[in-house]
Amino acid sequence: MVHEPNNWGRFGPDDQRGTLNLLTPDVVLAALRAATTGEVLSLAMPIRGATSSPAPTTVPHLRGRPLPQHFMSVDGGDYAAGARPIGEGLCVADDALVVTPHGTTTHMDALCHMWSGDQVYNGHPAARVRSYGATRCGIEHVGGVVARGVLFDVPRRLGLDHLPADFRIPPELLEEIATPRPGDVAVIRTGWPLVWERSKEEYWSGQPGLSADAGRWLAAHDVSVVACDNAAIGGLNVRGLADEGLPDDLHLILLHRHGIHLIEMLWLEGLGAAGRTEFVFVAAPLRIEGGTGSPITPLAIL
Repeated sequence: MVHEPNNWGRFGPDDQRGTLNLLTPDVVLAALRAATTGEVLSLAMPIRGATSSPAPTTVPHLRGRPLPQHFMSVDGGDYAAGARPIGEGLCVADDALVVTPHGTTTHMDALCHMWSGDQVYNGHPAARVRSYGATRCGIEHVGGVVARGVLFDVPRRLGLDHLPADFRIPPELLEEIATPRPGDVAVIRTGWPLVWERSKEEYWSGQPGLSADAGRWLAAHDVSVVACDNAAIGGLNVRGLADEGLPDDLHLILLHRHGIHLIEMLWLEGLGAAGRTEFVFVAAPLRIEGGTGSPITPLAIL
């Protein structure tokens, strides 16, 4: 059963895009004015996969998640061993990449990713999420996201490098930094990825994140997307789980009830160092039909 308030039915009974519907052509054109220097920053973590080295474990990730696998079907070693070139003097390298995005790399959650009861966002039957993918609210409905990005650099506001693991960001603190407009992408910096280089065990000891009331505050301001450098938007405990009950679960508040897509595991240190609160945010997930999420490389245009 969905808890109120929510956006179910707001964009029509068949809607599968949620608050991305707020990104009308006029809103997108207005967002482009947030760029003033033309500098482009990537907000993505690297996808570092290998089948014969510990490379995938050197990038922040949640415990227990399948790590990326990157392998070559043909490479330079094959030709050195006598493989025939495809043409006179012409060789090619060909690779394959397997990525399960949730908890392992920078990614966007689809509206079918989490729900409670027997309905996903907007009342679509949860039974339509099948073993081969979701036939409702899959990631393919996102398209491209071009919006005004608003950076909420919470540790900088508090004079910290990163937030403590048990810190839950209240709405009052967000309000001190900025007030988002309808259609904005709210980008939340906790600084937590910095902990990974110091101690993987500390990184896994919990994570700071938004409080439930902060999520409701963002939803009330009609943001189109909530993006964060942590792994779950909300906070995590030492077991890698949220402590909140279903009414206060951030994924249920934002994805399930309000149709607000989530982007997790961003790298925001360059953007934070730039000192810009406002910028153009650009991202597009892979068009995976029925996907519950997709790796992405978000861009900030300053």
